[in-house]
Amino acid sequence: MPTAAPAARYDSPWKTALTHAFRDFMAFFFAALHAEIDWTRRPRFRDKELAGIKFGGIPDGLIADKLVEVALHDGRVQWVLIHIEVQAQRDTVLARRVLDYNYRIFTEYAQPVASLVLLADEDPNWRPHAFHIEVLGTVMGISFATAKLLDYTVKVDQLLASHNPFAWITLAHLRTQQARHNLNRLYAAKWQMTKLLYQHGWGKQRIITLFKVINWMMALPEPYQRRYWRAVLALEKEQNMEWISPLEQSFIDKGWQQGLKKGLEQGKEQGREEGRQQGRIDGLEQGRKEEALALVERQLIRRFGALPKTVRSKLKKASLVQLEAWSDALPEAQSLKQLFE
Repeated sequence: MPTAAPAARYDSPWKTALTHAFRDFMAFFFAALHAEIDWTRRPRFRDKELAGIKFGGIPDGLIADKLVEVALHDGRVQWVLIHIEVQAQRDTVLARRVLDYNYRIFTEYAQPVASLVLLADEDPNWRPHAFHIEVLGTVMGISFATAKLLDYTVKVDQLLASHNPFAWITLAHLRTQQARHNLNRLYAAKWQMTKLLYQHGWGKQRIITLFKVINWMMALPEPYQRRYWRAVLALEKEQNMEWISPLEQSFIDKGWQQGLKKGLEQGKEQGREEGRQQGRIDGLEQGRKEEALALVERQLIRRFGALPKTVRSKLKKASLVQLEAWSDALPEAQSLKQLFE
């Protein structure tokens, strides 16, 4: 088996989780601010406005993940910028970058913006919360609220007991970092997190969303992932729960039929059963790739317009890992050429 795990992907799972459960995110990480929001009025995601602002000249690596419009109890409407900083080392210019984003949104839309930063790095001493410059009686800058994932390493029991999905995601993130490419440890952590999904009584859609989060974040090499799929399929059957999307299910069914045919051709009961199981696993992998391909194509068309044949060909030949990498890199790409280079 391979000795190293694929690189963990944090950006996409956190964005997906934020869109799925923004209110839970605020309640878990920013409880005092959560209390100021009137949740009877549904939040509106303003990501299109965020994407429409030109941030030329800002340092590479700046990722402002979500821009959300919320109503406050005092009747005001407030825009909230959620910035998730996912990196292993301290970044001395982060606070300046938060100021850049906040100011540009304000000048573009004349909307005051609350900037919230979730620090997901591994440096316990890195806690930026402000950027100010004072000269000749003039003060310019910003102070912003932050939360630090590393603070939850001593609160594992609280994370396990919490019903908030972001407690589960925080634990998954920390376990991914702690595994440090130790495949057996990562597999064990991923399997534990998978089983925990059922202990909260969450609905089907939430389980499916979190299931996608864990597969993005706790990436395993193929042999370990196949072992994981086998365990998941057995758990799925035991719990009588459909984990996956209809699109993925269609490819599973196709793969299952191909596997069954292969097993029948072998002429043995054991081969038939192995064919069924292997076919479902192969179909699941194919379904994930087809879903990723469709998503990336939609994103590219929305961003750059009709795609050249060469680009479509490149997408079809790409692996699942490559498709997901392009999807993660898309928000910062200024052109198709830059993205694929």
